[in-house]
Amino acid sequence: MLLLSKLKQILIGKPLNALNPNIKKHIALIAVIAWIGLGADGLSSSAYGPEEAFLALGPHTGIGIFLAFATAITVFIIALSYNQVIELFPNGGGGYKVATHLLGPSAGVFSGSALIVDYVLTIAVSTASGVDAIFSLLPPSFTTHKVLTAIGIIVVLVILNLRGMKESIRILIPLFLGFLITHVAVIVIGVSYHHAGLSDIMPNATHEAMKMSSNMGWLMALAIFLRAYSMGGGTYTGLEAVSNNVNILAEPRVRTGKLTMLYMAISLSFTAGGIILLYLLWHVQPIDGKTLNAVVFDKIINKVGLGHYWLPIILFFEAALLFVGANTGFLGCPAVMSNMAVDKWLPRQFRELSDRLVTQNGVLISGIAAILVLIWAKGEVSVLVILYSINVFLTFSLSLLGLTVYWIKSRKSKPQWWKKLILSSIGLLVCFSILIITVTEKFTEGGWLTVLITACVITFCFIVRRHYRKVGQKLSEADAIFATHFNYKDINKKSLLTISDKNAKTAVFFVTKHYGMGLHALLWVRRLFPDVFTNYIFITSGEIDSEAMATDEIFKKEYRKDLNYIIENYRYFCTEHTIPSEGLFSYGVDETTELIKLTDFIQQDYPNCIFFASKLIFTDETWWSRLLHNNTLNVLQRELHLQGKQMVILPMKI
Repeated sequence: MLLLSKLKQILIGKPLNALNPNIKKHIALIAVIAWIGLGADGLSSSAYGPEEAFLALGPHTGIGIFLAFATAITVFIIALSYNQVIELFPNGGGGYKVATHLLGPSAGVFSGSALIVDYVLTIAVSTASGVDAIFSLLPPSFTTHKVLTAIGIIVVLVILNLRGMKESIRILIPLFLGFLITHVAVIVIGVSYHHAGLSDIMPNATHEAMKMSSNMGWLMALAIFLRAYSMGGGTYTGLEAVSNNVNILAEPRVRTGKLTMLYMAISLSFTAGGIILLYLLWHVQPIDGKTLNAVVFDKIINKVGLGHYWLPIILFFEAALLFVGANTGFLGCPAVMSNMAVDKWLPRQFRELSDRLVTQNGVLISGIAAILVLIWAKGEVSVLVILYSINVFLTFSLSLLGLTVYWIKSRKSKPQWWKKLILSSIGLLVCFSILIITVTEKFTEGGWLTVLITACVITFCFIVRRHYRKVGQKLSEADAIFATHFNYKDINKKSLLTISDKNAKTAVFFVTKHYGMGLHALLWVRRLFPDVFTNYIFITSGEIDSEAMATDEIFKKEYRKDLNYIIENYRYFCTEHTIPSEGLFSYGVDETTELIKLTDFIQQDYPNCIFFASKLIFTDETWWSRLLHNNTLNVLQRELHLQGKQMVILPMKI
């Protein structure tokens, strides 16, 4: 165990103290770091998005300049629209929270489920694409190792993200900057070399558009353009990452988020639009076994007279940025899962933090799911890319629909509402159009599988929610029975009966905010052991989870007040029945650890104590109910028994 603990500390890092008021400086991201960590997915899509769009034009590549403009404009429309999301939801949640709060819980679960699937596919697609770029520089005999290499890279990314978001991003900074510098340089050099051809691009595009309209009609010409435009939809994936993760940004969050979105919009529009412009200026034609980017970069390097080694360098950084883009999935997916777990759409374990203050369950599930998808697709990007980009536009559309509805409803109370309504409406029209065309084009080619997987995730969420609602209703009924005993508005602490004889028999109760469970244990102890215990002690712990870390309230007194209020209610009940009592509470990222610390303290002061707790017992208990509820009491009982402390668990059937 000691060896495993040491190995974990080497790989993951030393535990962080969540109660340290300066800890947020360690995990919060400034705009530049957030741009690298959250914007890499969008920027890396310029490795394949513009190519998909350009090739979809077929023989009509002359109108590609309109595609470049449309791409750049769309990036800014989506980015500016999502600035509204950052303003309205400064604690993060992005598309999921927007749809939930503005359209309703059902729309929220659709949006959240789509984001989860999209982020898993982001990890798989980006990793596979990056591996393809690297292996294109190696002999063909090495291709049999591509899937294993991709799995290894995902494992490394999992470890980096278990260490913490800032750590994973810092390690990837050189790769991000390498891509940005090399691609900006090759775009500037390529455009400058053929600057004389710039004046011909617009007339040629206009001529091609007129020719298309005369040969096939305006509607057919427009349909071809819109199809190409939608096929490049992968270019816009990743723009939602900032709004999903506002809670991990440095203060002031809204300003940092908007600045990050600006960096993302400028870099992506310049890169994606610039690459399409290079295709036009250098008259690029597809070559088997090479991407269009590789073809145009090779032509520029040879024509300008740069060293032959520059192409491998540029392609290496392109592959590297794809790995950084995959890392964005590890930032976004756990955040969405955490928000959905808070609302009981997913098991509560997805909101729990590790000792590195990371939602590690979400990171692990994201990595495992991405590996399974990679194995299923045998690492083929052509298979994975069909599954990609549908879900992100479903989320975009729901978010922008929610914003549109919000500004219409707020027109009497919000000044300048109409400006934001126009922006969100335009964004909705653009994103919904891309969604419809993308689903239509990709559905029969394999897009149906994305729809099926997303439907399965949504179904799973509704089943989880139904279970938690059922259990919550039972607990509320139990709480209602004892409500009259725990309805103390103003408790006079001085009137509480304290313990005078610490050596007397003492019953220690693990309690929570559900007074029905706590009183159930207390009454059974009095019934099973009449006149045995003189003293009663109540202990509880608060869990610092992802929701708590998203707000500064955790570092204020409110959290302590809530825990103390629970203890005082039980003590007041004991005072009314002339029972001396005390109470203790603690909080941290690991509930079991905090409770064990309290038992150590109590054992020292009260040597004749026995610990009691009430545990829910389901009449139809299955692996499903065990999965959805933590095993804290069983783990706690085992630890206490190993330490020689006595603990009794009293069943409470529901």
